[in-house]
Amino acid sequence: MSLAAIRILLGPALLWQGARVRRDILRLPEAAGARDGQIGQGPPLSILLLGDSSIAGVGAASQDEALAGRLTERLRTEYTVTWKVVGMTGWTTRDGHDALAALSDSQFDVVVLSLGVNDVTTETGLNNWLQLYRDLLDHIRQNQRPKLIIVNGFPPMGRFPALPQPLRWYLGQQAVAHERELFKLLADDPGIVTLPLVFDLDVSAMAPDGFHPGPPVYDAWAEDVATLILQSLPKAP
Repeated sequence: MSLAAIRILLGPALLWQGARVRRDILRLPEAAGARDGQIGQGPPLSILLLGDSSIAGVGAASQDEALAGRLTERLRTEYTVTWKVVGMTGWTTRDGHDALAALSDSQFDVVVLSLGVNDVTTETGLNNWLQLYRDLLDHIRQNQRPKLIIVNGFPPMGRFPALPQPLRWYLGQQAVAHERELFKLLADDPGIVTLPLVFDLDVSAMAPDGFHPGPPVYDAWAEDVATLILQSLPKAP
C-alpha cells in the first residue's frame, strides 16, 4: 500500500495526533548567543549555515553547543573561519530561500543546508518540495557562489519520542522518501555533497522535547560536516 493510500486510511488519526503534538509539545528556545563571528587561524574560510530550528540551535543552550559552535571549533586549527547562521524555528525550504534575499550577493566558501522537516510536517508535496530545493540551490550558486554546498538529510523522524504512533511512523516514512528523492536528484551534481544524518546515539541524546537534537547530536553532526569540509576543500598549509 502506498503512503498516499495510508494517508487517506489514517487521515483522521494523523490529523488528531498532529494537532495534539502541536498543542502539547515542549517549546524550546533557539540557542542563545551570536549568530556570526570569526574564529581560528590559517587560510580564510567563510561558512553560511542556513536552515530551520536545527540550524538555529534549538535543543542547545548556546550557539557554542549547537551545530555552528561545534563545527567552527573543529575547523579553527585549520582555517580562520568566518561564519554566519541564518535559521529559524518553523522555516520551510521556501522560507530559507526567501531569507537569502537579505544576504544580497554575500559570498561564502561553504554553505551548509538543513531544510525539509517542516515541509514534511506541513505536507508540502514531494515534487513541489524538490522544485523548491532546486530553486534554492540555483539561487545559492548564482549569489553566494560557494566552493562547496553540503545538503544534510533528514533526522530519523520515525524515532522521535515526541511523536505518537502512527504519526511517528508516517512522518518517518515521508522523511525517508523525501531524502531519497533529494539525494537521487543531487547525486551527480558537482559542488554538492549530501550528508545522511546517521548517528550512533540513542534518544537520550535528544533535547527534552523529544523532537530536536541535544548537544551530543549537534557534536556528532558537526564532526561529520567538518570531515566533509576538510576532505572536499584544499587543506590549510
